[in-house]
Amino acid sequence: MRYLLCLIFALFSFFGFSQSREVPKKFVLDAHQFYGSILLHNPDISHLITEHPGGLILGISRKTYGDKEWEADFGYPDTGFTFVYQNTNNATLGKHYGLYGHYNFYFFNRKVQLRVAQGLAYNTNPYDKDENFRNNAYGSHILSSTVLMLNYHKNLVAGLGLDAGVSFIHYSNANFKAPNTSTNTFAVNFGLSYELDSDTTYEYLHPESKGIINEPVRYNLVLRGGANESDVINMGRYGFAIVSAYADKRLGKRSAIQLGTDVFFSNFLKELIRYQSIAFPELDVDPDTDYKRVGVFLGHELFVNKMSVVAQLGYYVYYPFDFEGRMYNRIGMKRYFGDKIFGALTLKSHGAKAEAVELGIGVRL
Repeated sequence: MRYLLCLIFALFSFFGFSQSREVPKKFVLDAHQFYGSILLHNPDISHLITEHPGGLILGISRKTYGDKEWEADFGYPDTGFTFVYQNTNNATLGKHYGLYGHYNFYFFNRKVQLRVAQGLAYNTNPYDKDENFRNNAYGSHILSSTVLMLNYHKNLVAGLGLDAGVSFIHYSNANFKAPNTSTNTFAVNFGLSYELDSDTTYEYLHPESKGIINEPVRYNLVLRGGANESDVINMGRYGFAIVSAYADKRLGKRSAIQLGTDVFFSNFLKELIRYQSIAFPELDVDPDTDYKRVGVFLGHELFVNKMSVVAQLGYYVYYPFDFEGRMYNRIGMKRYFGDKIFGALTLKSHGAKAEAVELGIGVRL
């Protein structure tokens, strides 16, 4: 679990530190070709799965050597950037051009590399009611995208290496604009990597551990907001606000558990309730149904310097209008500014169905 949460943390952060030695600046370039299939995660996109997509994954990574404690704790991962070109080989879906921040994590004596990358992609042919009404996967040109790439690495000569493995690429706009059925591509990939200055070596450091951090129960208040849209096309985007209050208890140097509550003011639900009450009388929806929701949640926070990763699982205790079920989940990042104030960027969803990207500001007392 520690490694899984750190993977998410790695997607959003690069750090600058004061060091006891000059920080090594050693870079690796890589290029991979991939070929695969779009997975049928939703029957609504079955008409779009007609060909096998392919493309290129290019990366530049900077190696770490333990100049900060977290680097050693997580096996000296690389930080870097990834560019992905994907041709879906389907005129309706178009092509993707994506730019990502990534971390590479290593296993089995650094012969197996897991890249986790998060970023934005540009789609060339999203939904259009007149020109491209069959594309119900993407409602906008700009998409959020996640890349997972698991490779076996074999050194050849003088910094040159051969990689082969599998990749997973996800595209979605998190319900910022309908439609948003999204796509997931599973592919095999192979390629080459080249380590610059391969004749220069650095020692892996093992910083002295700061040990277990003991804290009393801390109390948090967060205000989140953003805009999103229901699954009804052209219904429009509406702003939302969420007030969250929770307590957390530090379990050690890295982790804390959370228990709290959310109050949701989701204006798109107000419009969806009105729409269903008029357009679908058989659903027997009262137009005066309250659009607000209240949930309770249990969460975990992973602390790494000024950044942390949050993952929460919630249940609506006040749920007057049925929308995607009572269970919800949230995952994302926090950045602390001092000891108390923090900003947050999180994705709230119901299982694999995204509802909104949330921007938040909070205080931890």
